[in-house]
Amino acid sequence: MSAAAIYPDLAGKIAVITGGSAGIGAATARLLAVNGARIAISARREGPVAAIVDELRSSGAEAIGCTGDASSSADMERLQRTVEDELGPADILVPFAGGFRAYTPIQAITEEEWRKVVDDNLTSTFLMVKPFLSGMIERRRGAIVTMASNSARTLDIPLTASYASSKGGVVVFTRHAAKELGPHGIRVNCIAPATTLSERVDAVMTDEVRRQATELAPLGRIGRPEDSANATVFLASEAASWLTGVTLDVAGGRVML
Repeated sequence: MSAAAIYPDLAGKIAVITGGSAGIGAATARLLAVNGARIAISARREGPVAAIVDELRSSGAEAIGCTGDASSSADMERLQRTVEDELGPADILVPFAGGFRAYTPIQAITEEEWRKVVDDNLTSTFLMVKPFLSGMIERRRGAIVTMASNSARTLDIPLTASYASSKGGVVVFTRHAAKELGPHGIRVNCIAPATTLSERVDAVMTDEVRRQATELAPLGRIGRPEDSANATVFLASEAASWLTGVTLDVAGGRVML
């Protein structure tokens, strides 16, 4: 792996990450910590949240944890209050909670499964961002980086329609938020990773799909969480100060737009 990119403007910034206890979220937390940011981690399960917070603190970073469900408005409002009470006003929002558990054909998707996948990915993005916006608008600054997926950008390996639709919604939400919030000094961008090795991918992806994903990438490999973390931290930094409404395909060449 290459050396971590350092953006001096991130030192002391307060970054809030949902879905931050594993995979891309955890890798992003680590890289932000290396850059001197102060980190708030949120995820559903207490044990994994405590583990990443302890890891960040042992590296010298200032970090807190707050368990909660990103698809719950009450939990996200509680997260916002906790962050402001313990760290201060947020500068960077990283709503990365999401995922899916099965490759269900359209005709077999139940209403319950559809609603859960959409809530876990799209609704959770909105509900995490909303409580922090009034403070960011008042301070006239902030950077938000959302997470879509290459499933919203290409059909080279079809995933379940509920997941692809929810992630397509994240792309559109990002553009609308960028348009509305830009005049207030707030940038909103999106990353769209292709197949990335993580705990969730290991749980749902077959060896055959993994082989196909590797062969489809012109760069010849599946993504690593650090690939998306590097893109996220760049978009959160002032190095990307004239970028907003952008969806960056972290896809090894599987998406070329």
